[in-house]
Amino acid sequence: MRISLVGLLQAAAVVTAVFSTFTLLSVDHFALQLFTHFRLQYLVASALLLILLSVLRQPAFAVVMLLVTALNASLVLPWYMGANEELAGDTSLTLMQANLLSTNSEYDRLFAMLEAEQPDVVVFQEVSPDWLMALAELQPEYPHSYAEAREGNFGIAMFSRVPFASVTHVDSPPFSYPSIVANLRVGEDLLHLVATHPMIPVSGSVYEARNTQLDSLHELLEGHDGNTVLVGDLNTTMWELNYGEFKRRAGLRDARRGFGVIPTWPTYMPFAMIPIDHMLVSEDIGVSDVHVGARIGSDHLPLVVTIAL
Repeated sequence: MRISLVGLLQAAAVVTAVFSTFTLLSVDHFALQLFTHFRLQYLVASALLLILLSVLRQPAFAVVMLLVTALNASLVLPWYMGANEELAGDTSLTLMQANLLSTNSEYDRLFAMLEAEQPDVVVFQEVSPDWLMALAELQPEYPHSYAEAREGNFGIAMFSRVPFASVTHVDSPPFSYPSIVANLRVGEDLLHLVATHPMIPVSGSVYEARNTQLDSLHELLEGHDGNTVLVGDLNTTMWELNYGEFKRRAGLRDARRGFGVIPTWPTYMPFAMIPIDHMLVSEDIGVSDVHVGARIGSDHLPLVVTIAL
């Protein structure tokens, strides 16, 4: 039994080491990039294997797991350091990103979560016509709204307590999924807010489609100096090659920085959850809090971010 257990742990160590290292390759291929999203899981697995193999006196494998743990930690732990609270201004605003799941009908769970969190602006993803009818109940609390409901998983809506200076939507390429482009009046400030939801990249063709939609957002973000926020279920994580390139070109930073990895999907597999719901903010915006909201019957957890202008 001991030999069998050691053998299984050694095999697990080899698999963890291989996945942890080959996902560092800058190869723009959907299959490789799919495995970059599980960096937090690689860290947990390598740390546990390090402990177990050390206890079982497997020094060679323990050393490998020590190196792999250090590698994964170098990519995960920085997300828990360097919060940007010192940039916080006088005007605070709480934003929420919530993928509703188009087939979900647990409307009361959403309304209870909104009552608890009290966000000022909410971006909803997967807004079906049925969901849009249900969301009409929010009108007294959120008098400013814009929605482009769609059958399927790519309808979108924005509900706000803050008035719009302007709001519209763009049918983003290549599949014409709607992205909302809004300017909100926050006191004397203007906040440029873009909300989007690209395709999930589970094959080569839809991987390219997701990247095309992300690339198209640069045009929607350009020409607005300061006070810019991008919100969405981006179907990527911070460790994926294209996400890093998109963020660099956009000149935005991930609001998560300093608050943790904060996984949001899938709720039905807690051990495999990854952070694919995002808010990216311009450098002049302070971030004072990032957390997830309660479950709403969706396969996503809502992402709640408090910013300061």
